[in-house]
Amino acid sequence: MNQIRFRYRKIITHHNTGNWDRMAWEDSFNEFKMQFQRFNTQKKHHTYGTLLAENPQAAQLHFLVGGSVLGYLQQLNGIIPDIVNNLGLRFMPAADCQFEIINSDVRDINKHEVAFNFYSEPFLWHATIGSSLLVSLINKEKETIGNYDTHLFSIRPYVSIDKLNDTF
Repeated sequence: MNQIRFRYRKIITHHNTGNWDRMAWEDSFNEFKMQFQRFNTQKKHHTYGTLLAENPQAAQLHFLVGGSVLGYLQQLNGIIPDIVNNLGLRFMPAADCQFEIINSDVRDINKHEVAFNFYSEPFLWHATIGSSLLVSLINKEKETIGNYDTHLFSIRPYVSIDKLNDTF
């Protein structure tokens, strides 16, 4: 069996309609507008991309704006959103999350695009069944030889797999 970790990049734009997505998107835009001023002292820029091209220090905006959405991450109770098993249940615990500004324009909230990059806890990959993966969470306290709580799920867009050991 292979030890793996999943990465999920949740992109949020003005097209997202879920309550959690909308609230995180709006709050991150409001914080972006405030923090943007720190790096745009000459008021020459309106977009994150043009500011970053001239001022590499503006890369700090990922971290500075990310603080405004920490409360939204807590609402997820440590589970990665949108990823469900074949029973329709969210099952993938998050080990880490990084916030990213894809692009934004302080003049237009509809141009604000952000991403949450979630990293899962380690899993064992038992098998591939058709287009689905059979995995189990690595839980040293609960696990006994041959007993696993398994999850069957299909990889969705923006999910990737990281290898954690050399058994491939």
